[in-house]
Amino acid sequence: MAKWLITFGILLVAAGLLWPLIVRLGLGHLPGDIRIQRKGFSFYFPLTTSVIISLLLSLILWIFRR
Repeated sequence: MAKWLITFGILLVAAGLLWPLIVRLGLGHLPGDIRIQRKGFSFYFPLTTSVIISLLLSLILWIFRR
């Protein structure tokens, strides 16, 4: 369990450090990401971005498990 927590923490730190690069690539503003803006209210749910990141992480973990 400790290995998984450390790995997850490292992945979060890496994602935070790479966030400026990720934004430049266009992730976070893809078609399918839900954005609602009203007067005094803003809601953003990156649905497509979440699916793409999940697929990439699944592929990476699958490769490492082999």
